[in-house]
Amino acid sequence: MLNRGYAYTSMIGSEHAEQTLLSHLACLYSHSTREVWQERLNRGEVRLNGVTANGSELVAAGQTLVWNRPPWNEPDAPRHFEVLLDEAHLLAVNKPGGLPTLPGGGYMENTLLRMVQERWPDANPVHRLGRATSGIVLFAKTAQAASRLKADWNTPEVEKSYRALAQKVALQEIYEIVTPIGLVPHPRIGSVWAASPDGKPSKSVARVIFRSANTTTFMVSLHSGRPHQIRIHLASIGHPLVGDPLYGFSGQPIEKDPGLPGDGGYLLHAQFLRFRHPITGVQMDLEATLPFGF
Repeated sequence: MLNRGYAYTSMIGSEHAEQTLLSHLACLYSHSTREVWQERLNRGEVRLNGVTANGSELVAAGQTLVWNRPPWNEPDAPRHFEVLLDEAHLLAVNKPGGLPTLPGGGYMENTLLRMVQERWPDANPVHRLGRATSGIVLFAKTAQAASRLKADWNTPEVEKSYRALAQKVALQEIYEIVTPIGLVPHPRIGSVWAASPDGKPSKSVARVIFRSANTTTFMVSLHSGRPHQIRIHLASIGHPLVGDPLYGFSGQPIEKDPGLPGDGGYLLHAQFLRFRHPITGVQMDLEATLPFGF
């Protein structure tokens, strides 16, 4: 679908002062070459402190940079979701795999946020799921609910359980995984979250719920909230998700042509969510129906 375009706004930091605007753009948005950026400048798409720029300007700390990206055709994505809870303060939906939670990566309108806010304008997500991950996404409709939920989200007050289909047959019934997660090099995008001895402390508990000839289905409980935590943690113990194009058996990007974080092909589902209602204190237990494949 053709979207409405978007204005990407940033502020020039002191470390970039005295660069030409063209050089700064090519560094800031490295997905495009200097030649492509010059074409955009020539079309009047870039403004510096409110003035249409030509690229030769020397940037200064504190200046506001705006790239008015014209409308573009977004990649296809599922445009449906199941409502699990709808009340005064909260909304919970079952997101399909392949639908981004938030704008980014070329998606603006084909996102769960846009579709939800068409019906519930005040709803904002408390958390996010990766594009290929399906399952429960919780939204807050009021500022009070959002504040309390976000404060508790990565604490024992909120229990999050995911079903994951992983490679190889697990030898144990339960795994406590504490592999640190940090940024490591990626050949296409510079860096990506992965297993790293210098990373941040992380904890997941994975329990076996089914074994087949060469796969294991796990139920994974999160005790921290790092990016791509389940994918990384299961891979780090020798059980990467079936079809994961990014993470190999060490929890690092696969050596040959690793995919991007948003690429799909695997089955990971946010199935259960338990928490105290942020206003009433009542215990809430949500479950999202499993997608086809599990």
